[in-house]
Amino acid sequence: MSIFSASRISIQAKNTDDRSIRIGLINNMPDQALAQTEHQFRDILRRAAPDLALRVSFYSLPGIRRGDAGQRHLLANGYREFSPYEPHHLDGLIVTGTEPICADLRDEPYWDSLAQLYDWIAHKGPSTIFSCLAAHAAVLHYDGIERERLPEKRFGLFDHVVIEDHALTELLPPVARVAHSRWNDVSAQTLESNGYRILTQGSEAGVDMFVRDERKLLIFFQGHPEYDLHTLYREYRRDVRRFLTGERVTYPAMPRNYFTEDERALLTEFQSRATAVREDALMDNFPLAGSQFLPGDAWQKPAIAVMGAWLGQFAKSKRAQRPTRVREPGIEAISQGGA
Repeated sequence: MSIFSASRISIQAKNTDDRSIRIGLINNMPDQALAQTEHQFRDILRRAAPDLALRVSFYSLPGIRRGDAGQRHLLANGYREFSPYEPHHLDGLIVTGTEPICADLRDEPYWDSLAQLYDWIAHKGPSTIFSCLAAHAAVLHYDGIERERLPEKRFGLFDHVVIEDHALTELLPPVARVAHSRWNDVSAQTLESNGYRILTQGSEAGVDMFVRDERKLLIFFQGHPEYDLHTLYREYRRDVRRFLTGERVTYPAMPRNYFTEDERALLTEFQSRATAVREDALMDNFPLAGSQFLPGDAWQKPAIAVMGAWLGQFAKSKRAQRPTRVREPGIEAISQGGA
């Protein structure tokens, strides 16, 4: 019996040869963010290793609530059953978070499936990256570390510095700006006391990247390394709409260190109208829709640097191995096992 289902989707590779690097993405994001998340991680992987041949498989976890649109997306993109008991010859895996509906992650409808996935990663799976809520769920499952509720949402772009040297941090800039969108936190002291190594930390946002490097390298981000130029804007607009429709009581705070002064002025003016006349129809005139604000991608460059180092380790390992041809059901693939 499978514990999660999968779609195998190839991404651009300059030379699909015997040394292709195979990455899996467990995409747990809500329906409206499925395609965006696929694109974001695919884009970062491409930019992180433009000269490497990459093959990416996309996976979906049972228990994640899906509407008709989400189910159609899975079907249209060829999602199929994936069993952890079959060999998939992945070099690396990425697990995303999702929007929580329960205060305790163990009460989430997908928790049993997620726990089985994490057990598989620990015992049989490859080196894995955990993003945001997936990281919190991982340390809870592996070490019983409870996340702590923040007094307000940690939302925006925050500066981080490297506090411990590691192969993953060699190409990071002195100050790396990272996107965060979360209500909960795990402290450095708690992580270190449980054997995790803190690699990047900030004065405002706390720990971002931390690792456990024992039997395999496990990489955890409290932030969102994949977020693109407009993701925080889309989340803010979504939360404003939820206020106008009555799904939330308070008007959301703007993401920190994200909008320009002129943009904040426009959004503050809209907030005044929205709190005076609480109608969903106001969203037709929400500011900045379709604009190309905030040129550049400074907060994606740290993710590209870390992903490049991660993929580079796989490439180095494959160069040192002799290619061995293997066959999966219905697919001929190449792995790099020894003789």
